[in-house]
Amino acid sequence: MRTALCALGAAAVLALLPAGHARAEGQEPDRDFTIKDPRITESSGLAASRAHPGIYWTHNDQDEPLVYGVDSRTGETVATLTMTGVGTPRDMEAISVGPDGDIYVGDIGDNLDGSWDHVWIYRFPEPKTLTDQKVKATQYVVKYADGARNAEALMVHPKTGRVYVASKREGGGKLYAGPEKLSASGTNVFKPVGEVPWVTDGAFSPDGGKLVLRSYFSAREYDWKDGRIEGDGTSPGAPFQAQAESVTYTTDGSAFMFGTEGKESPVVRVDRQGGQEQGSGSPKPPGTSSPGASGGTDEPTGSATKGFLVLAGATVLVLGAKRLMRRG
Repeated sequence: MRTALCALGAAAVLALLPAGHARAEGQEPDRDFTIKDPRITESSGLAASRAHPGIYWTHNDQDEPLVYGVDSRTGETVATLTMTGVGTPRDMEAISVGPDGDIYVGDIGDNLDGSWDHVWIYRFPEPKTLTDQKVKATQYVVKYADGARNAEALMVHPKTGRVYVASKREGGGKLYAGPEKLSASGTNVFKPVGEVPWVTDGAFSPDGGKLVLRSYFSAREYDWKDGRIEGDGTSPGAPFQAQAESVTYTTDGSAFMFGTEGKESPVVRVDRQGGQEQGSGSPKPPGTSSPGASGGTDEPTGSATKGFLVLAGATVLVLGAKRLMRRG
């Protein structure tokens, strides 16, 4: 049943995508692509590699200590990393690359919203070669200052290296800041530093001046100053996706990459308004999308609204089935 629902959602997404979202597989990096690896069925986090241009790191929403490097030129997996030195993950939900070149993985999901008194973050150096290999990871114990939380977004600031987590609640969650440096020998207490909407993932811009947060049906990019969100943010025009789970920036900061769960899931590029970080008025590469008022599509409002309702219904059913399966 769940497979059929995911297929329904995916079909609705493809029907909604405008011509500007046409995939350009096998060509230039950092364009729309489809994750082809049959093992990746629940891509829950997305991070652009700093060491290997055009490669995106992702992982399943499950309990295996695996991270996959996917080539945006082809959609093929070019490296499978098996983390060692850590316990069995419970619910890996997010991934980020820090200024030190290390990859951070957030085992921070808690679908019962308070069943775990602590969660974990794993950290290891980004490998120099793209091959299947074992990587020695450091495991950090994390607790929240105000009690257990469900979370799906982990962001490492590209300048300070401080780790942030956004909790996930339908009525709005909180943004938590970790200590200046994580400790592998003690408990790392994350303290609330602001409020956030319903969040499934987030990422800092490469220059550290912006923070994008996404939910199932929208996304917002905020100004970031002195360790805090400033203002109400702007909409980058997130695409409609069957189960919108992930977001990251391209390494040059010119665009967002939006991902979703599901078999052969699409990753969609959306150019940043004004072409930030590569100069206002910079031309958009061919085959890329333009953010619009209708969630990143150029469809008429009525068509977009109809598609939104179809996807909303499908997504609710998928999420319900997923939660029932996990509880079982």
